[in-house]
Amino acid sequence: MYSYRFYFSCLCLVALLLTAACNRGANSAASTRQGVDYGAVKVPDFCADSAYQYVADQVACGYRTPGSEGQRRCAEYLVGQMRRWCDTVIVQPFTTKLWDGREVQGKNIIATTRGLRGDDDGKRVLLAAHWDSRLWADHDPDKSNHHSPFDGANDGASGVGVLMEVARAIATQPLGVAVDFIFFDIEDQGVPEWADSYEEDSWCLGSQYWSRHPHVPYYTAVYGVLLDMVGTEQPRYTKEQISRNYAGGIMNKMWTAADALGYGNIFVNNETDPILDDHYYVNRLAGVPMIDVVQNSQGCSFFKHWHTMGDNMEHVDRNSLNTIGVVLLKILYGDYGRDDG
Repeated sequence: MYSYRFYFSCLCLVALLLTAACNRGANSAASTRQGVDYGAVKVPDFCADSAYQYVADQVACGYRTPGSEGQRRCAEYLVGQMRRWCDTVIVQPFTTKLWDGREVQGKNIIATTRGLRGDDDGKRVLLAAHWDSRLWADHDPDKSNHHSPFDGANDGASGVGVLMEVARAIATQPLGVAVDFIFFDIEDQGVPEWADSYEEDSWCLGSQYWSRHPHVPYYTAVYGVLLDMVGTEQPRYTKEQISRNYAGGIMNKMWTAADALGYGNIFVNNETDPILDDHYYVNRLAGVPMIDVVQNSQGCSFFKHWHTMGDNMEHVDRNSLNTIGVVLLKILYGDYGRDDG
């Protein structure tokens, strides 16, 4: 059994390191401006109250599990909201199988803002999060809840809520680069603890599909940032190994910006083990250098309420949403806030 749902086997880690060695050129190229004074970078306002409301709206749709009414309602909500701020929004439907062989339908939601120069120069940034909630609260202290779905307010909805507010902010002050927002579906339906087995590729099914079948042929981006579980009351992000190996320059950029803004106690300079999340497939299959900003509490699996019934709006913090949103805007506008970016 695995105490952390995402930790790699040794064999997978060896393959990761070999693949990452071949991608270091792309990683270096993805580091854009050097020596940016992030404290002085002007960014549009990030409204933490709005981000919080976007999280609450997703939860209010119901459980966002495969085939549910909540999945349908939330997809409609996300598409409708992103159309307010982005130039194009598409839904990428896909069929996949869960760990138990059940066939389900997923929807990756992809929204794009063109930027000041449009898309002709080929530069774009990819921002992502997963929007589904898990079918099983298999880490709940009450075993009677282990087969029950839960809200997924932090694990899923928080990252999407932050990116929705980032999209709104960018619409008020366009960047000099195109930005793609991808909300991956069916990320969180991997083998439950009570199944007494483990399959790494049973997780992140939406990002696996998109990475093999991007919404446009030969898709590429300068860099990518994945947000996962970013609404906890005590946020703590570490330099996770997959991100370091594939996109170390981007990770250093974001951690430098956070430190300049006084968030060095949240974006801690601590190198930690690899985590199997959507960024792994985006890096490995799609070839886009992407980092994972994911909660890493000390002494527990990700955060206290991970995969429990307690992952609800009671434990989503506005200040945490604001922190990650502001840092993300600072690196985007530090790189591409001017038309010569």
